Amino acid sequence: MVGGSGTDKRQLNILGGPTVILVRPQLAVNIGMCARAMANFGLSDLRLVSPREGWPRTGALRKGANAAAAGAVHLLEGAKLFDSLEEAIADLNFIWATTARERGQGKRVEAPELAMTETQKGMAGGAQHGILFGPERTGLSSDEVALADAIITFPVNPAYASLNLAQAVLLTGYEWFRAAHAGALPFATPERSQPATREMIVAFFDYFERKLEENGFFRPPSKRPSMQRNLRNMFHRMELTQQDVRTLWGAVVRLVEGPRLEAKARKLEKEAEGQPAEISTKTPVKKAVVKKAAKVSARKVVKKVAKKGVKTSAKKAARKSGSQ
Repeated sequence: MVGGSGTDKRQLNILGGPTVILVRPQLAVNIGMCARAMANFGLSDLRLVSPREGWPRTGALRKGANAAAAGAVHLLEGAKLFDSLEEAIADLNFIWATTARERGQGKRVEAPELAMTETQKGMAGGAQHGILFGPERTGLSSDEVALADAIITFPVNPAYASLNLAQAVLLTGYEWFRAAHAGALPFATPERSQPATREMIVAFFDYFERKLEENGFFRPPSKRPSMQRNLRNMFHRMELTQQDVRTLWGAVVRLVEGPRLEAKARKLEKEAEGQPAEISTKTPVKKAVVKKAAKVSARKVVKKVAKKGVKTSAKKAARKSGSQ
């Protein structure tokens, strides 16, 4: 179902948008990459005007185009082929021409953001818009630009304004999708757990600092107050949630007490021997782990009792034999 990173065929495939017209494209790979850019932003009408080596491509050229499309092969297979630009735009109501150079034609010039906002409003009213993209080496000719209603140009470094064909389609498609879908992101920030209460945080500090003190962290003693404040301020800046505190507390407990099973077994052994167990009652321990630890400890106790019983029975038998 999933064809690659970020590609999921279980999701609704958005289609539509302005028509993309590639005028005299030269490379099959670039046509494939344009199809990929179109699919990224829900553009589905691809038209090709006099591709240099014909269309559809065959053999290695076809494989190269399909590979570059990265899952958008359906756009390549559905691309419409035209012999002239006039034929390709005959059914459209408004045409944008993309160019990096001012052509002296007195046409309105817009950045992709404003152009696609205008296109979204126009298409919502029933008009069909199209965007012209010229060949890789030369771009659109002045005569081809003359067929357009307005110009789209990109805010780029004026000393290096040349864009790859697929890059131009990508930037324009991005602005179209933003305009058409109000800039909605595909997913949101995951919901965090509830903020930790001050009581919970202070309890964690008390435990954490006590263990640090036991292991000689606060040295020299005169620096303890400032070191404590620094530590507490570090955690406060994190805006800890309840889950954050539980995770931090559990991590510190494991560092102090060692592996969970061994720590629990030691606790049960001490309880069996009537000694106080030095283990935090606030540490969350899974039931399965507790049961396993209890079994391990119980087996040890049973072995000790059994061994002691055997020795006692042997002594009784020896005393009885001696008395006889």
